[in-house]
Amino acid sequence: MLLGGFLFACLLLVGGFFAGYHLVDIPPANAAATAQSNVYLYSDGTQIARDGSVNRENVRLKRIPSHVQHAVLAAEDRDFYSAAAVDPEAMLRAAWNTLTGKGTQGGSTITQQYVKNYYLGQERTITRKVKEFFIAIKLDREKTKNDIFEGYLNTSYYGRNAYGIQAAAHAYYDKDVEDLDVAEGAYLASLLNAPSAYDVATHPQNRPRAIARWVYVLDAMVKERWLTPRARAEAVFPTPLAARSTIGLSGQRGYVIQAVQDYLTNHGVLHRKDLARGGYRITTTLQKRKQDAFIQAVEDQVMARLDPTGNETDRFVRVGGVSLDPATGKVLAMYGGVDYTKQYVNNATRRDYQVGSTFKPFVLAAAVHHGSRTQGGERITPNTTYDGTNQRHVEGWTGPAYNPANEDDVSYGSIPVTTATDKSVNAVYAQLAVDVGPAKVEQTAINLGLPVDTPDLNPSPSIALGPATASVLDMAQAYATLANHGRHSAYSLVERVQRDGEDLELPGAETTQAVSREAADTTTAVLRGVIEGGTGTAAQAAGRPAAGKTGTAEDDKAAWFAGYTPNLATVVAVMGQDPKTGGQKPLYGALGLERMNGGGAPAEIWAQYTREALAGTAVRDFDLRIAEGMEPRPDPSDGSDGREERDGFDRRSPDTENAGPRHDRGGGALAGSTAPARQAPPAEPRVRSAPAAPSSEAPETAEAFEAPSQAPAPTDQKPWEAWESWEALQAPRGASRDPQDAP
Repeated sequence: MLLGGFLFACLLLVGGFFAGYHLVDIPPANAAATAQSNVYLYSDGTQIARDGSVNRENVRLKRIPSHVQHAVLAAEDRDFYSAAAVDPEAMLRAAWNTLTGKGTQGGSTITQQYVKNYYLGQERTITRKVKEFFIAIKLDREKTKNDIFEGYLNTSYYGRNAYGIQAAAHAYYDKDVEDLDVAEGAYLASLLNAPSAYDVATHPQNRPRAIARWVYVLDAMVKERWLTPRARAEAVFPTPLAARSTIGLSGQRGYVIQAVQDYLTNHGVLHRKDLARGGYRITTTLQKRKQDAFIQAVEDQVMARLDPTGNETDRFVRVGGVSLDPATGKVLAMYGGVDYTKQYVNNATRRDYQVGSTFKPFVLAAAVHHGSRTQGGERITPNTTYDGTNQRHVEGWTGPAYNPANEDDVSYGSIPVTTATDKSVNAVYAQLAVDVGPAKVEQTAINLGLPVDTPDLNPSPSIALGPATASVLDMAQAYATLANHGRHSAYSLVERVQRDGEDLELPGAETTQAVSREAADTTTAVLRGVIEGGTGTAAQAAGRPAAGKTGTAEDDKAAWFAGYTPNLATVVAVMGQDPKTGGQKPLYGALGLERMNGGGAPAEIWAQYTREALAGTAVRDFDLRIAEGMEPRPDPSDGSDGREERDGFDRRSPDTENAGPRHDRGGGALAGSTAPARQAPPAEPRVRSAPAAPSSEAPETAEAFEAPSQAPAPTDQKPWEAWESWEALQAPRGASRDPQDAP
């Protein structure tokens, strides 16, 4: 009878096993186990940020050093590669202890732990253990040991919110997993037993227990002949770094992530859903030293001088900046705003502020490139004389009459193009645009780097004054083309994208000759005069041969400086925006100045950044090829003897010497520079639009709201109108800005 009962029990167990095996299927992976973060890196491989709710970056087993693999096996399952997927004895022991109230216990094999992490959950119940048992057996038949081990290493929790061995390597030692040494690998392996308790940085009282576990792992490695006794004796306990708080998207990180994601999706590399899935390792073109230099320059020249409690206008100040390598189009630094968590629209990529007179060099480049002539038939060169009389009507324009005013209504009389560029004379450049042909000017700007769908880029005389609302990044592309002798390379922000060790294909670098070299180099020669004696003299503090142009939007709502050295093109814009309504605001009185000019804070940021970004590199001069008859000559009426006037801010003729207010901003020259003490630069002409192409005020945006959740529509707007302006800023190029397209 006993034998019959025993046989019945055996049959029951065998039947139960076969029933369970066939009834329990391998389920889909749980969402938490597959969730990963995207990792964003500087060009040198140092980390910028991670996004996503789970700190995990899956890595292939071949990336994990053998000594790290052996450390984990020594700690968790030394017979993994030779033993079965389950350990019935350990499971029975765990079940008995649970039933008798001695505490709940988990499975012991790596395969069972992987099943728990990847397919099931962390609850400790008999039901889960039964499922784990059958799934582990099936999994062991369907997957290789290497696949299971790789999955285990990528799903295990190591403490400090680090899931997977790669995230743990960064959390404890700030390095990639392949750079871990034996001692560090053994410590991370020891954490698997009790992640929080064995973190000696956060729980120093547990250091003896942690060291004991670490010693246990190393000794097991020696026993299994995975480590030599000599290497074991030389091992020193690797105290981990202090735990760091999660930095999230604060500072510039959020702006960089936003710009990188836009780049990848707009170029068809990835879809938004792909990025949301996570697991991508994205190496950007940004260089950490230059990025830090840009942040510091903005802090020193603007942020440190704001007084938002005592000066209301200082509350409106926003800054955006981009720096490119002219030869490659690579973005080397980007400044999006003071902090992404406070001002969440990227000031470097938004397209809603007028570029002002920074557009004028495109008119000159178009004139030289096309061999344009004046209304009198004279070939246009930098020395061609134009009438700079205030509110002079342009000639040869078939549209409505247009007579733009110069800044402060100053009349300059007869002046060459060089002087008109130095002093940014609207009357001259409006006529120059007509002589070239506004449509040719528009196309030249597009060829240089401005998007075809740039708002308010219209073929009329006013195009020369810059009513177009290109982004800082767009303008940096165009100026980089001038610096690169007219060769245009589309900007790139990403060097490499990997997922699971595989590289994704990125857009190829394509270079086109946007304008002739002679046209670009002639423009550069003229723009050098802007810095040497025009409205951009503050840029001399960079201590490098440079060319550039200032610009100011209508009503002082934005001020720009766009400039370049032979090997670095950088554009800076200071913008005015109400932090509550999102509306654009004039910057009269900001930083304690009556006016905000491109030759002020923007040029000062540019100079400090350029000086620091190029520190330690050889000084390069421009290699210019200028066609015969195009060499800029000094303007006799300007009082110049032909020598470069680097020691003064103004090179004005006597009749305009006192035009417009000048304000001392206080403080001396930048440290280490030979530039004069900081003063307000010469006033920059504001945009005046032609009737045929009126400049509409850029739409008010939601950017300046203190947080995305605090972005209600203004009470005098329909809800869809408020959201349209926000979507317009975020939409990729070519997307509609028509409110009727809003839902």
